[in-house]
Amino acid sequence: MKTILVADDKANIRNLVRDYLEAEGFRVVIAANGREALYAARAEKPDLILLDIMMPEMSGYDFIKAYRRERETPIILLTAKLDETDKVLGLELGADDYVTKPFGMKELTARIHAVLRRVTRPAAESEILAAGPIRLDRAARSVQVGGQTVSLTPSEFELLFALMSTPGRVFSRSDLLLKLQGTAFEGVERTIDVHVRNLRTKIEPDPSNPQYIVTVFGVGYKFTAG
Repeated sequence: MKTILVADDKANIRNLVRDYLEAEGFRVVIAANGREALYAARAEKPDLILLDIMMPEMSGYDFIKAYRRERETPIILLTAKLDETDKVLGLELGADDYVTKPFGMKELTARIHAVLRRVTRPAAESEILAAGPIRLDRAARSVQVGGQTVSLTPSEFELLFALMSTPGRVFSRSDLLLKLQGTAFEGVERTIDVHVRNLRTKIEPDPSNPQYIVTVFGVGYKFTAG
């Protein structure tokens, strides 16, 4: 049984999400603010975190900054903010996806399953990809650059795997969302750009002049051997 941490300062949202997810077969832990969420995440080690951005004592942003130093547990933001920059900031800090309030429970559950698939997707032992100094082992869910292990979020890992699996192929943002989620949810193609930026900072010698994840202007991205 997968455990999900729901962190939101609104009791009605916490209870609604908890009741629905428990009926879907998940074990649910709740927290009313960022500090409670950090304590619960460390104690319970959830499989996925649903995280409100605007919470007392510790914001969702500060939670991500603190928790990403410890674990790469997938995080979906629950945000009432309509400004795109607020969502992008959360993704840049290491969130995997976001859902804007008010949201439907079926959509939220679909997002949860999509993100969890990135972590639990089975892989053959032979699924090892290498290009230049980059080595990706899908079964071990590890990436090394120049022999040094690089820590990636589940979304970053699956994005890199998709690109490295077909070097030279140009993927549109919609293509990459389909690879990650199984369906391109409306309004989240922008998340691909953020995940690509994050990946570049971790695997590129010079992220401002990428050698491996190359932008094809007006289309999307492709992976080259550098």
